[in-house]
Amino acid sequence: MATKKPSLSPTRLSNYLACPTKYRWTYLDRRGRYYLRSRSYYSFGTSLHRVLEKFHDSGEAGVATVSEALAAFEESWIEAGYSSQQEMEEALGEGRAIVESYVTGQLLKPRLAKALFVEKRLTMDMGDFVLLGQIDRVDEHEDGSLEIIDYKSGRSSVSAEDIESDLAMSCYQLLLRDAYPGREVRATIIALRTQEEASFSLSGSQLTEFEGDVRFIGGEMIHREWEYVVPSYKSLCKTCEFLPLCRNYEEFSFPEED
Repeated sequence: MATKKPSLSPTRLSNYLACPTKYRWTYLDRRGRYYLRSRSYYSFGTSLHRVLEKFHDSGEAGVATVSEALAAFEESWIEAGYSSQQEMEEALGEGRAIVESYVTGQLLKPRLAKALFVEKRLTMDMGDFVLLGQIDRVDEHEDGSLEIIDYKSGRSSVSAEDIESDLAMSCYQLLLRDAYPGREVRATIIALRTQEEASFSLSGSQLTEFEGDVRFIGGEMIHREWEYVVPSYKSLCKTCEFLPLCRNYEEFSFPEED
């Protein structure tokens, strides 16, 4: 029986690039699971994504108006990660305002494209591993071009430069062009708090270079000898839930605070 290849997502790649030790505690070492805790921004973002998925999914019945979307949002609400009831109620109010503003804007805007799919996972064989990505939405335009739509619940602004440097958006373009060869592909981020949006498309040469980088980094992750990885201090250590684990290493030095 063939051995199943490991899978790497944009989130895993980003976590590894930010801190290999944090990647180890999050995905590979069982000790890390006892230090993981829920984050309110994950819950908030997931709640919004669920209702927008229903709104744009042509096969989903009952979410076609602002009131239906608000009802679906409340049904999808995730309570985990909030520090208090007051914080959660404030976030729920913000979420309602975002849903109302977004759906109202979408209903008033002429639809120049149709949703090809929503919340779909795409994969691509990269040799040592499989690259996978969960895409919020892909629109198909009349000229046959495809547009990746990614919602950002925590952002108030976005630029083309932000998308150009976003690892996940580059991965999504790579995956979509692999799945639909010959199609023009562009990536768009919508900052849900303001409805501001921006787009960017990687050129063929940029995409080829990026694919090579992903193969190199992914291969390093797959073949790394993790038992010999010693944690080193980074700025993100101050808020990292795994700091107690890293401090168990004699070699780890955390700078003294003033």
